[in-house]
Amino acid sequence: MFARCERVDLLAGQRLTEVALAAVVPEKIGPYEVLERISAGGMAEVYKAKQTGADNFERPVAIKRILPHIARDPNFIAMFQAEAKLAVQLQHGNICQIYQLGRHEDSFYIALEYVDGRDIGAVLDLHQKQGRGVPLPQACYIISRACEGLDYAHNKKSSDGKPLNLIHRDISPPNILISFEGEVKLIDFGLAKAVGSSIQTQAGIIKGKLAYMSPEQVRGAQLDHRSDVFALGIVFFELLTARRLFRRDSDLDTFDAVRQCKIPRPTEFNPAIPPALEQLMLKALARDLDQRYASASAFNEALREFVMSHRMTFRGEQLGTWMRKLFARH
Repeated sequence: MFARCERVDLLAGQRLTEVALAAVVPEKIGPYEVLERISAGGMAEVYKAKQTGADNFERPVAIKRILPHIARDPNFIAMFQAEAKLAVQLQHGNICQIYQLGRHEDSFYIALEYVDGRDIGAVLDLHQKQGRGVPLPQACYIISRACEGLDYAHNKKSSDGKPLNLIHRDISPPNILISFEGEVKLIDFGLAKAVGSSIQTQAGIIKGKLAYMSPEQVRGAQLDHRSDVFALGIVFFELLTARRLFRRDSDLDTFDAVRQCKIPRPTEFNPAIPPALEQLMLKALARDLDQRYASASAFNEALREFVMSHRMTFRGEQLGTWMRKLFARH
């Protein structure tokens, strides 16, 4: 499920520490042979592992395991299990696949699809250092594929045909992976909420990464699919401008920036952005819900129309080649 990410913890958004990475790596978790630790955070850790079978069968997997000090917390265990049961229903090319929910010794784990690549946060870091945005074709392709994954999840129905009304609630750079083959994958539906879920957010607790929340999310208001559209709009803005939209030096200042929702014109930072694309981005980032795209599908349709009208053909193979060059992978 998780691409290697030495920059930031995919689970909690915290910087990895040498102490965390130096911790003892288990030889096996369940039936999986552990190869290396990918990331570690406050709640869980992620390993690269492999599954083996008859006739030298091998498959790389990612293992997300609850850390021992919270493995006995019944509320977290329930949330972890709910994530697995929810995510296993999502079968789409732009969403990382879950393979198994298991228990090893005194801790639960999830075995997931391993993506050999990087997350968008790593891409943003490189382009910020270079002082330039991601090229238009790459950025449009990435966001379009993310829209497809979101649209699928938003419209997913339960086994009895009832809409799940799923909202991811944590669309952010660490949760969008790009493989070295050019695949775009959404990860970490651990904060997602579906109608009928038995795991409810406690009153007053805001879930998700603050700098990628919608204004209604920081207010604690009722959310719908347009909140995920807004978050994806933030990622799009940052890809094209190499500027963080809402992130400030403190959580309080970041919270206030999201609440005020003052969106600068992207062309102020990147004059190469066409006016039509700028308007498209500003619509995704509209503070007024009724002015925002009603769905990820509507956002994607507008983006595709722009790409076609500007003859901006781009394919997954090209994205893979670009990623390998960007991270010096051959």
